Amino acid sequence: MRRRWHALSVALVAAFTTLLDVSIVNIALPAIRADLDLSPGEIQWVLSGYALTFGLLLVPAGRIGDARGRRGVFVVGVAAFTVASAAAGLATGPLWLVVARLVQGAAAGIVNPQVSGLIQQLFRPEERGRPFGLLGATIGVSAAVGPLLGGLLIAVFGAEDGWRWVFYINVPIGVAAIVLGYRWMPASRTRESAVRGSAPAGHRRESLDPVGVLLLGTGVLLLLLPLVQEREWPGTDKWLLVPAAAVVLAGFVAWERRFAWRGTALVDLNLLAVRSYGLGALIGLLYFAGFTTLFFVYTLYLQSGLGYSALAAGVSVTPFAAGSAVAAAVSGRFVGRLGRSLVAAGLVAVTVGFVATYVAVTLVPGHRAGWATAVPLLVAGLGSGLVVSPNQTLTLSEVPVRRAGSAGAVLQTGQRVGTATGIAAVGAVFFNRLTANGGDYAAAFRAALLVTTAFVVVALAAALWDVRGGRRQVPEHVAAHRAPA
Repeated sequence: MRRRWHALSVALVAAFTTLLDVSIVNIALPAIRADLDLSPGEIQWVLSGYALTFGLLLVPAGRIGDARGRRGVFVVGVAAFTVASAAAGLATGPLWLVVARLVQGAAAGIVNPQVSGLIQQLFRPEERGRPFGLLGATIGVSAAVGPLLGGLLIAVFGAEDGWRWVFYINVPIGVAAIVLGYRWMPASRTRESAVRGSAPAGHRRESLDPVGVLLLGTGVLLLLLPLVQEREWPGTDKWLLVPAAAVVLAGFVAWERRFAWRGTALVDLNLLAVRSYGLGALIGLLYFAGFTTLFFVYTLYLQSGLGYSALAAGVSVTPFAAGSAVAAAVSGRFVGRLGRSLVAAGLVAVTVGFVATYVAVTLVPGHRAGWATAVPLLVAGLGSGLVVSPNQTLTLSEVPVRRAGSAGAVLQTGQRVGTATGIAAVGAVFFNRLTANGGDYAAAFRAALLVTTAFVVVALAAALWDVRGGRRQVPEHVAAHRAPA
């Protein structure tokens, strides 16, 4: 029993490190740009390249973990992430850094599906509230604490070397995760065999559906490219890739339905017809399009608009991180009783917090804005903690353990697509307003915050629709029990 919590702790640390690298680099960009003389396009690839390859590998890696066992896939992913992090820290030029970031993102895409799959594998349905709560806290805190940690490293090591330590810090964590993951994680892929320590009787190797992998990867790539390159590719031609993505993904759906007759498909499309899974995936996509973009524009506003240091900007988002960590850690105890109502309540709190942030920036302009937004961001953070982990628990509650990795990966792919969509939309509004208002960062931030809030409101509408439809609780086998304290 204790061994599974040890395994989970290693998985969560690795997930935290890989998700941290989505946000921590934002705060280090000025130092990286000055040291390596990055062009605007290269800066975009340092940021977006990570998200792009992250999203591409999620579903194939989740499927491999389901079929071949999660421990080996996890260890390979962490090892690749560790090496790529060291390479990024040693970068002497833009191309070197961009390639290292692409490999980092791919490795993160390999690691993360194994974490949600491991929870499904090691814990019975009635026990998953607490571990999913911890996973939700990990996701929420990693997004919010990245700027603070990046600011601390730059303050301690200086601008010239501090940005390198943003990457170096992953190395000792990665080495420890490799050793402990191999020691504590079960080698087999089912809960029963994990307990027995052997492969299931009659187990045979399953096809990994390479055609499905190629079609899905191409479709996701075509969808994400115009989003992550929105500001770097001028004109409207880039948006032709979106209908092209739709055609490829339609081909993927057709292939998966055909392949399912003779083997285990890459994605179980029947899961999308399950209300808890389909609605949960939609809510996750919309919410990540909203809350992750807040830190993108907020740190730009504080650093470039108000002249905050990297550390001061990081401290300013700490209330959100603290609130998210606390609420996510306790939300698992209530999700079985409240179901999607808990998610809806969290989304209301996030909306209130974002609206209050808008008001605070309006009423308290200038350098004191960071202090004025502390309480609103705390409220939003508390709400966020009630959204991410409960939504993940509810979304995966009816997923069979044998599909846990790929189902979790589809959910995370939606989150990555949501993040890219949100950054593209919110970033476009922010920079357009910045230009139109002669460099008024406060006005640009307020306009961008309205778009961010709109994504959250639409996610709230989806959650309320689910509550109204009668699914106030998770399925009986989950709701009948409370997560252990």
